[in-house]
Amino acid sequence: MNATIRLFDQDVRLRAFTAQVLCCEEGKGGYDIVLDRTAFFPEGGGQMGDRGRIGEAVISDTHEKDGVIRHRADRPLTPGAEVACEVDSLHRLDMMQQHTGEHILSGLICRTFHCDNVGFHIGADAVTIDFNTVLTPEDTARVERLANEAVWRDQPVITDIPSPEALAAMTYRSKKELTGEVRIVTIEDVDRCACCGTHCPTTGMVGQIKILSCIHYKGGVRLTIVCGMRALAWANAALAENRAVSQALSAKQGELAEAVERLLNDRDAQKLRADRLADHAFDLAARDETGAVRVIAAEGLAPAQLRKAAGRLAEGAALALVLIPRDEGWSFALSGSVDVRPAVKALCAAFGGKGGGPADMAQGVLDGGDPEAMRAVLATCAGAGTP
Repeated sequence: MNATIRLFDQDVRLRAFTAQVLCCEEGKGGYDIVLDRTAFFPEGGGQMGDRGRIGEAVISDTHEKDGVIRHRADRPLTPGAEVACEVDSLHRLDMMQQHTGEHILSGLICRTFHCDNVGFHIGADAVTIDFNTVLTPEDTARVERLANEAVWRDQPVITDIPSPEALAAMTYRSKKELTGEVRIVTIEDVDRCACCGTHCPTTGMVGQIKILSCIHYKGGVRLTIVCGMRALAWANAALAENRAVSQALSAKQGELAEAVERLLNDRDAQKLRADRLADHAFDLAARDETGAVRVIAAEGLAPAQLRKAAGRLAEGAALALVLIPRDEGWSFALSGSVDVRPAVKALCAAFGGKGGGPADMAQGVLDGGDPEAMRAVLATCAGAGTP
């Protein structure tokens, strides 16, 4: 089958066109339609395939193999038919904004930090770009500003296929060695890159470039960015969340950091008071536990206090068990002057659960059981008889 004529390479603005159906084959999850020519961009180079309509068929994706572009449709079309076709304009604009924005940012980062773009993908929500260098927060703030300045200049984005001689004399970005015709995308003083994707005619059409995160990844960094419509949606979502937090904290927008800091300080102070009260309540309960086997169910005690409480309760005791209620069962710490490990096994066998630790201190969970029943089990393990 002859290669499909690529109308999107001739006119990136083309959305509506007519074409002849060359073949229609049933495939996984739909039908694969091949046209003699198409403005639908096929998935490739990190960019999603176009969507839209061909005749009455809804196109959900577009792929290419051996120069033939296949359109994934929800229904079959008759080979030989002339059909009206329309590319989803918003989806195409989104792809162009993300892809051109990535070129602007990648070109500036590679020029500024003498590194390479080693990975790129346009996802459903954001774009990820990988570089084989490390960037600081100051670096990303700087290149983000430079990238948006390139957007504001509304520079032409030029795509062409240079002659082999011109290409050989040209410096351009590419992730791999290329042969044959090479399509070059140029943004003057910003980027020159080999690319098969669709791009905005000018940088101003990108709208805005926003870096959302920069994380260490495979010895370099991975940037997550949004451009154009996605940047506006992200800003609106962030503003809505900001408003909700502002209302919840009764704080003005712009003063949320201070309000959150006050809230955290109040929380820490309340936690400290609660811990002190729980310690005091535990000490009061411990006064009544004077036998060789001691058991306290301490509802107000924090999990972090379990070991310390069991150690205090174990002073002068063979075995001392401290319990904290869970949604189902108990968390426990067990200490004492005898080896606690046999007692842990006995508790878990009797009430279900698991636990472990050294001879003088064990922790774990029990699936159920009554504290007094546990006291009886421990008394047997301690050889002290039931208190």
